[in-house]
Amino acid sequence: QVQLVESGGGLVQAGGSQRLSCAASGRTFSSYTMGWFRQAPGKERAFVAAIGWNGGSTYYADSVKGRFTISRDNAKNTVYLQMNNLKPEDTAVYYCAAPDRRYTSAYYYRKGEYDYWGQGTQVTVSS
Repeated sequence: QVQLVESGGGLVQAGGSQRLSCAASGRTFSSYTMGWFRQAPGKERAFVAAIGWNGGSTYYADSVKGRFTISRDNAKNTVYLQMNNLKPEDTAVYYCAAPDRRYTSAYYYRKGEYDYWGQGTQVTVSS
């Protein structure tokens, strides 16, 4: 059973930074692409970023490109999302996600391409 546990959310001022972590367990973490999604109130869950199994490829939503960085530490079974220059529109619940299949790159941004989800962590950016 794959388990994903996010942490690191909270309240931050606009322009500030925050780092989210997602600890994975239940299978060989290093073999799988990992993704981050977010869901703002009243909106659909949306893709944020993804990273390939060895960290060699990354992919970002246009709305966060240049401000967010996804990374992973396979020795710690953890994926990170470093968020800089945060804006009020980044306010959302952030979810870590993992697929059941072994993808060869990070170019996977559809919710249906991911099978396992964490419980989410709230990020609130005040103006």
